[in-house]
Amino acid sequence: MSKDMNRLKVVLAETKRTNRWLAEQLGKDQATVSKWCTNTSQPSLETLFQIAEVLRVKVHDLISNDSFKDHE
Repeated sequence: MSKDMNRLKVVLAETKRTNRWLAEQLGKDQATVSKWCTNTSQPSLETLFQIAEVLRVKVHDLISNDSFKDHE
């Protein structure tokens, strides 16, 4: 069963930013950011902190609460 590990797509919408904009800010390929947004792959921890900084949100805001339910 696949779980969404991050809320990047939601946070981008909330901050009125696009995948393309984020890719440019991070110096990443737009396809890579798209994979993060669809939860096909996940950014590294270091990149997650960079994303939070660029979007001016907390790292916690980028992580799905559902991803922790199996560990409680």
